[in-house]
Amino acid sequence: MTGTVLVPVLGDQLSHSLASLRGRDKAHTRVLMMEVAEEATYVPHHKQKLVLFFSAMRHFAAELRADGWQVDYVKLDDPANAGSFTGEVARAVERHNPSAIRVVEPGEWRVRAAMEKWADKFACPVEILPDDRFIASLTEFRDWADGRKALRMEYFYREMRRKTGLLMDDGEPVGGQWNYDHDNREPPKNGLSAPPRPLFAPDTITREVIALVEARFPGNFGNLGSFHWPVTAAQAQTAAHAFFAERLADFGQYQDAMLHGQDDLFHSMLSTSINLGLLDPLALCRRAEAEYRAGRAPLNSVEGFIRQLIGWREYVRGFYWLTMPGLAQANELAANRPLPAFWWTGQTDMRCLADSIRSTHDNAHAHHIQRLMVLGNFALLAGIRPQHVQEWFLAVYADALEWVELPNVAAMALYADGGMLASKPYAASGAYINRMSDYCGKCRYKVSAKTGPDACPFNPLYWHFLHRNRPALEANPRIGRIYATWDRMDAGKRADYLASAQAFVDELAPARAE
Repeated sequence: MTGTVLVPVLGDQLSHSLASLRGRDKAHTRVLMMEVAEEATYVPHHKQKLVLFFSAMRHFAAELRADGWQVDYVKLDDPANAGSFTGEVARAVERHNPSAIRVVEPGEWRVRAAMEKWADKFACPVEILPDDRFIASLTEFRDWADGRKALRMEYFYREMRRKTGLLMDDGEPVGGQWNYDHDNREPPKNGLSAPPRPLFAPDTITREVIALVEARFPGNFGNLGSFHWPVTAAQAQTAAHAFFAERLADFGQYQDAMLHGQDDLFHSMLSTSINLGLLDPLALCRRAEAEYRAGRAPLNSVEGFIRQLIGWREYVRGFYWLTMPGLAQANELAANRPLPAFWWTGQTDMRCLADSIRSTHDNAHAHHIQRLMVLGNFALLAGIRPQHVQEWFLAVYADALEWVELPNVAAMALYADGGMLASKPYAASGAYINRMSDYCGKCRYKVSAKTGPDACPFNPLYWHFLHRNRPALEANPRIGRIYATWDRMDAGKRADYLASAQAFVDELAPARAE
């Protein structure tokens, strides 16, 4: 097949507008899609995450074929499967003798490192294209970051607002402010509930993938009986329509709220579809803006939604590529405790953690405050090794790709980068969780107790964290003043805090032997 261009399409590139497909002559293009063991096993992925990726990939391949593309699709259980992207590209090169390989840049650093070796491995030219599904190119982000003393998402976000024109009138932000986050911290009210999100029953393709995953990965974390994620662009659009029609209006004020057993609340639940490529984030932002302009959603909800996509999502991608590979090994606070076993079992008396882990197990999802201020906060305060936490988050969440997971965990939640991403550690005592949730009322621990065996562990752990990290944190202008409060306590009270925290962490059983 001399003259054929080989176009590998990765599992998070399920977009018909993908740069490597755009403008191609279908008769002289061979699309290659691959389910490979290397990607399925480099962390112990949640069963639902594996099903989501493989099912969405198989559905996308079927759509491409129906649209006239020639597609080689390699399934995980194919006896000839080479087990890696590079191995499968090599097999495809042998089959088709392509004149060139044309591929969109991957989202993960390790995959890019492997891909950059293809030019030396294969006889034909290899073209790696920018992923223009993002608003800011990696070059644009580097240029923005170059020479800045500190990188802060807020200033990058303003540039993205200006670039896209979203929520802008005559060059100024709608409403006179760029950011309405202060209006998006409403605690949950009694009786608060949200309309349920659409659930998508597994079809024949998805059922086949479920059987495959159960057979190949029986011991992996997660429950497949509750798999209802969208696996096609059409299903993802249905999910988006339901969010805009039924939940966007209340999303803003309650986006930080947590309620026991109510896993979704007003969240969009669209991150899996966005990260797979089934939904265009900019198109979603324009839909959200239209809801505001039509008077159907308040500004704080719409601005908060848009900020997450064109602000935070774009920012962490740029930050990831700017700081890799060092970010993966960062450990500024020298945290070295192993991941507790209960992070896999959910067997803990801390109700907030147990519920967040249960939701993660059942749904391969927990919303951003559960991830940051419950799970992440606990890992930060307890001094858990960042690499253990990073691997867990990457494994258990269906929307977790390393480029988005790693900055959020290593830098945002754990402060492992020493403050390049976040201006302060997101450390909090039990009071924060009590204010933003209904977890504490029926918890075995007492949030009002500060020390002792019945105290909410977040309370002594908070002060233990500050005490042991004083050399690194005392000069921080946003957190340093808290040490004055610590210093005013009498010595006995400080000793009680430290002893209570130490007694708690000493009882934590590790998830794996060191």
